[in-house]
Amino acid sequence: METASPPPAVHPTDEPLLARVLRVYKPSCQYLKSAAVTTDGGLTVATCEFAIPAPFYIDDTGHFNAVEFNLCYNQMMYYAVAKSVKEGLMAPFAHWTMDDYWQRQLPDFLIVDFHSSFSKGVKVARFHGEIAFRKVRESAGGRNWQPMIVADTTCRYWDDEGGRSQGEVRMVIVNPPPREQPEGSAQ
Repeated sequence: METASPPPAVHPTDEPLLARVLRVYKPSCQYLKSAAVTTDGGLTVATCEFAIPAPFYIDDTGHFNAVEFNLCYNQMMYYAVAKSVKEGLMAPFAHWTMDDYWQRQLPDFLIVDFHSSFSKGVKVARFHGEIAFRKVRESAGGRNWQPMIVADTTCRYWDDEGGRSQGEVRMVIVNPPPREQPEGSAQ
């Protein structure tokens, strides 16, 4: 007899957490409006809603471009990791505290490889996005490098008129908090 897989766990938008995650952005650059984080068989995905009222750096182009792609990626990634820390959703973040996250959110999260493509212009007034954490692994560090967490992610954006873009991003988190040592173990 086959056992059915458990249904995916869906964590709807946590408004206070979202507000805290986005506080590092100027109010006019807080594009992420909601994010539901789903875990299913070890895969963590955040499905998001965005709105960009006006570009902060150029006259309005009317479409999504590489700058907005990156800012929206950062916002959904920051939220997905914060929610994973809070709910213990994704290794290796399950042992972090929220204080661990807040201390590292800006200085220790680094994009090390970034690829994006645009199939059809996305309208920025209201659009959707998704980030999937495909592989997340810890590196203990060594003689010439520091401990880190490496996350291979994919992302995509779309609007209700067929606009779409997608990308692959490798993110590294340096200075992860140490795992607690069991009592009596050597340090």
